[in-house]
Amino acid sequence: MTDMLHYRTDLKEKARSLRKNMTDAENLLWLRLKGKQIKGQLFYRQKPIGEYIVDFYSPSVSLVIEVDGGQHFHDTGAEKDRERDAFLSRRGLRVLRYSNHDVLTNSEGVVEDVWRNT
Repeated sequence: MTDMLHYRTDLKEKARSLRKNMTDAENLLWLRLKGKQIKGQLFYRQKPIGEYIVDFYSPSVSLVIEVDGGQHFHDTGAEKDRERDAFLSRRGLRVLRYSNHDVLTNSEGVVEDVWRNT
């Protein structure tokens, strides 16, 4: 199990706001992650870790799941994602990334991939 991960306390309110305003893709995946549906693992949504807020986080398996919209596929967004992934990796976390499109059109495939990687 990962030690408690520190975060910027000023991100707490933003994380709460993001939980209340999740995208359709995030909501769809959350329906499959909440309640320990995948191998009995607890997932948190919109969880602050360091200077970031990750979409989903399971501390017991050191796993972060990101659901990416279109901005992630341009040079600037892709570079920010690489920086974020490196930051999380240095803290012993694995990161799985799925596009909004994949979650919305192939949610079973995404859930199967999460299952395999949990």
